[in-house]
Amino acid sequence: MSINLVISEICCNFKELIYKQLQTKIAMITEDKVTEIFCMADDFCKFFDAMTAKYTLKPTGKRKYHRNSTMSKAEVMLIMILFHDSGYRCFKHFYLEKVCKQLRHLFPKVVSYNRLVELERDVVIPLTLFIKKVLLGKCTGISFVDSTPLRVCKNQRIHIHKVFKGIAQRGKCSMGWFFGFKLHLICNEKGELLNFMITPGDVDDRKPLEYKAFIDFIHGKLFGDKGYISKNLFQRLFVDGIQLITKLKSNMKGCLMSVSDRLLLRKRAIIETVNDELKNIAQVEHSRHRCFDNFIVNLLGAIAAYCLFPKKPCINNVKRTMDTQLALF
Repeated sequence: MSINLVISEICCNFKELIYKQLQTKIAMITEDKVTEIFCMADDFCKFFDAMTAKYTLKPTGKRKYHRNSTMSKAEVMLIMILFHDSGYRCFKHFYLEKVCKQLRHLFPKVVSYNRLVELERDVVIPLTLFIKKVLLGKCTGISFVDSTPLRVCKNQRIHIHKVFKGIAQRGKCSMGWFFGFKLHLICNEKGELLNFMITPGDVDDRKPLEYKAFIDFIHGKLFGDKGYISKNLFQRLFVDGIQLITKLKSNMKGCLMSVSDRLLLRKRAIIETVNDELKNIAQVEHSRHRCFDNFIVNLLGAIAAYCLFPKKPCINNVKRTMDTQLALF
């Protein structure tokens, strides 16, 4: 009888824990938050449409029949962001159960699920610019860079995979070989994303740092792992006002490093936590994609949802020291 009582008590405690977790997930999506995100997205989409209509060329031939969708671009962007912030694993279940039923008063003009999947392709560029111009954080002089693999299928199914054939590539990371893409991220000590880039899986981790657009707003110290060790890359970034700091390999000579840099190099795990939240909470990686366009929209929605998280991993009590090495630049 005592064993049965213990088991029943454990089950009750487990149910209470699950209920609290569900309540916290539901509390993450409040109506005020939904309204706030929609206002931000709607204002940006109106500005984007105005600039597009002003600077794009008008067709000279016969105009084809085109009817505007009843659901706006801001609503589609909002649904993608809310999905990655809701805890749901299936987007179809989230749309049919959460949006069409529980949030119907916030989305009066809902469309069918198949139509929504078609509308996702129209918000790729607006959602990308919305993240780049509105949601990304600002560089504070202390940044961390890292890459994480995005697997599109298991290694056993590479030879029969067709969705990303010719686009995804085989690559190798610390966890072994994979087939898919790489997501390169730069964040500050507050956990805010500063920039991101998507490349095939066979691209070297140091390659994105060679592009000016990827490090345009980065300055100060940039911390990375041993995969970013390169003398030429260090010199190139140093000219641009960025000091690349990495750990040393076992066969390398020792170099002078300040105590503050050593301590911050140990805190590089903050960007690993960002990758973990993107994969486990925002669901940036799964193998259920059926086209490349929706894969990109899913990825952008996850990044936008992370940027809007109320709590992010951060480093407390960061002591900033004046470094005169980059004063000439």
